[in-house]
Amino acid sequence: MSDKTMNLTLKIWRQKDAKSKGKMETYPVTGISEHMSFLEMLDVLNEQLVVEGKEPVEFDHDCREGICGMCSLHINGEAHGPDRRVTTCQLHMRMFKDGETIYIEPFRAKGFPVVKDLVVDRSAFDRIQHAGGFVSVNTSGNTIDANAIPVPKDDADEAFNAATCIGCGACVASCKNASAMLFVSAKVSQFSLLPQGKVEAKDRVMKMVKQMDLEGFGNCTNTGACEVECPKGISLDNIARMNREYLKASLK
Repeated sequence: MSDKTMNLTLKIWRQKDAKSKGKMETYPVTGISEHMSFLEMLDVLNEQLVVEGKEPVEFDHDCREGICGMCSLHINGEAHGPDRRVTTCQLHMRMFKDGETIYIEPFRAKGFPVVKDLVVDRSAFDRIQHAGGFVSVNTSGNTIDANAIPVPKDDADEAFNAATCIGCGACVASCKNASAMLFVSAKVSQFSLLPQGKVEAKDRVMKMVKQMDLEGFGNCTNTGACEVECPKGISLDNIARMNREYLKASLK
């Protein structure tokens, strides 16, 4: 297999902390393999900066398998970069050309304050989950095995599709209103479609939407950018389902 290498110019957002004013800084990198992942390329840059006695670029990452959602970066104006249905850690350098200039920024949203450089605080998503994204457990002693409750195959499939959301925040970063409705609707849907989740359906959707608003996320723009940029392809149908659930809960 041929291994092409490329020389690139990186324009990276540097910000000391949440209170400091950030700016774009320029870094040349050379000899980057087309088979590298985007995060491996950033590792090469950071090794170069350490050797030069400079502070490395802070960026979030963990599993590097497209599961945890931590590697969220805005690359050339797109959440997770130019490829589709991938997270930043799954993005490969073959998507770029030799000599290209790449702009790398953190996700921009009021609900995602910058911690340092490319790292943002996405704990707002955790608080939305805590508000209602769960099912209460029956501890009375008369518990029923979950597998004993019949679930229609179509509902189970839809719930599973919604549950694939990894909470990366690409939907927020790609929305001009910084809306978190695709994320919230996916979490509402994965429970509302199942019988176990219907007991708390009213409280769940009301509490999660309320917390979403408190965190400073905007409303849905109906442009569909969130679905396009979502690495798991979460459908806009979930937003329609959440709106129906919210309306029903509001009328009761």
